Amino acid sequence: MNAPTITVAFAAIYAFPAAAIAQQPDPLTDFQITGHVYEPQAVPPTDERVNALNLPQGFDIARFAEGLHNPRMLAVADNGTIYVTQRTPGNLVMLRDVDGDGIVDSQKVVLWLKDLHGIAIRGDRMYLADVHTVRASRIRADGGVTQPQILVRGLPDAGQHPNRTLEWGPDEALYLSVGSTCNACPEPNPENATLLRIDPATGERSIFASGLRNTIGFQWHPGSGRLYGMDQGIDWLGNDHQQEELNEIQRDRLYGWPFVYENDLLNPQDEPMDVTQPEWAEKSEEPVGLYTAHAAAMQMRFYTGTMFPEAYRNDAFIAMHGSWNRKPASGYEVVRARFNGSGDFIGFEPFATGFLVPQPNRDPPLPGAQPLPPDGYIGRPTGIAIARDGALLVGDDSNNTLYRVSYGKPAGTPSPQQLASEILQPRSSTALQVQSGAFAAGGPIPENYSDYGQGVSPPLSWSAPPPGTKAIVVMMEDPDAKSPLPFVHWIAVLPPNTTSLPEDVPPHVERHPKAPGASQGSNSRSMIGYFGPRPPTGDPPHAYHFQVFALDTAPSLPAAYNRHALLKEMEGHALASGEVIGTFARAP
Repeated sequence: MNAPTITVAFAAIYAFPAAAIAQQPDPLTDFQITGHVYEPQAVPPTDERVNALNLPQGFDIARFAEGLHNPRMLAVADNGTIYVTQRTPGNLVMLRDVDGDGIVDSQKVVLWLKDLHGIAIRGDRMYLADVHTVRASRIRADGGVTQPQILVRGLPDAGQHPNRTLEWGPDEALYLSVGSTCNACPEPNPENATLLRIDPATGERSIFASGLRNTIGFQWHPGSGRLYGMDQGIDWLGNDHQQEELNEIQRDRLYGWPFVYENDLLNPQDEPMDVTQPEWAEKSEEPVGLYTAHAAAMQMRFYTGTMFPEAYRNDAFIAMHGSWNRKPASGYEVVRARFNGSGDFIGFEPFATGFLVPQPNRDPPLPGAQPLPPDGYIGRPTGIAIARDGALLVGDDSNNTLYRVSYGKPAGTPSPQQLASEILQPRSSTALQVQSGAFAAGGPIPENYSDYGQGVSPPLSWSAPPPGTKAIVVMMEDPDAKSPLPFVHWIAVLPPNTTSLPEDVPPHVERHPKAPGASQGSNSRSMIGYFGPRPPTGDPPHAYHFQVFALDTAPSLPAAYNRHALLKEMEGHALASGEVIGTFARAP
């Protein structure tokens, strides 16, 4: 279904300049606003679309990691391991580019924690935030983490903004952003719409700054130590208001929300009880920069790497998630915020654009004609991080991809899709005959083997591999999934004499206990082992390809290897292959 476009009117006056508004002794009472609900729709991030993304000259963007599920905030450990919080499933994923080719080849869920969002790393200490708690953990040598211990409990209820974010401050304290429970309202809990300061030794917390509606992205300017944050603006103030605010955040300062926005403009929807709106404006700090309304600023990172040109040092990159309350849409991009050496903000400029894919003709349709489809997008940027090699990492929580922006395109780094087309071609005409005792070739897969059922793997068997086989590879993929392409349900490497797998191979086990010498890799949920079919309810049947390859080499793979790592090891080594295809659909 296409997203609706709705026009909403409010009562108020919106014709005064900012200075005139600030002089009004009473709240405004007659205020006309037109608002829109306009939601672009996700489209697959094909190679062609990714290659069409726009960056400054000399920069390149490519997929860094796939097989994620609602990736949100990013953090990089001292050894280069990347961690991604995934709010909806509630887990933490570890990512490693072991061979340094610019694509992740080891990934794994290392922790489950409901509503996990915020993350900060200091040495081997990791701090994690969900809605109500902050936890502390330690990073193990293998990239896993110890069981987190609660450092802070009793944080305010979430309401409209449940996404807590964490940063480690230069004063050796933790800082936590707590968003508002509403669009604009007086908060009953004084810790909502604030930035909190937390003592990491005791967990004691205090309000550092207030009047911040939802400052997900904040960080300290490296040269000056000044703290900046991007606050998400109030909805339903029209296409061009509230603009997103860049604030220099200082202790015990008030930043306007919910009664004042931008440069002393008064919010017609709410007014304070104890002071007038102009008095509230007088008490509040004005932003140092304004960006397009409703762009939805997310994670923010100052650039401290050495890969990019020197002009980018100590400037900030901000992920703009994208609008729903504006037509035309805004956001769906990565923005550069420029600063001078003293830490003064200079201005915004586009950095990575083209995630939004506008329809070619936006003119209104003729009377009686079908409405135009909404714009599409290949990504909604969320997380931002600086990799150890200086590349910029950008997360997308809609098409479940992590991108890598580099300066100077690395030679010979194909995408996972290109790798598959080049590698999965056997060197001979020998075919392996693959079958399953659970379903006929081309027939439906019983629900028991799907993620809607018990999620157990089906039995598989295949004919004897040709002489010279050193390893067997099993892959199960769904090329009908929207993203990633394809969706990987299962990868495993088996000893060369293996000709079958029993039903219900244990998941989450890297070393296969029912087949000595076998190993399982990471699927497109960043989990080890088999993940059963789970097409969206009502989709036409998806075709699930169970592929078997005989290799003339035994792959050398990292722990928690993914499809990319396996494909690279398979390149030029496939002696024979075969497959059996089953289908599955979930009825409405």
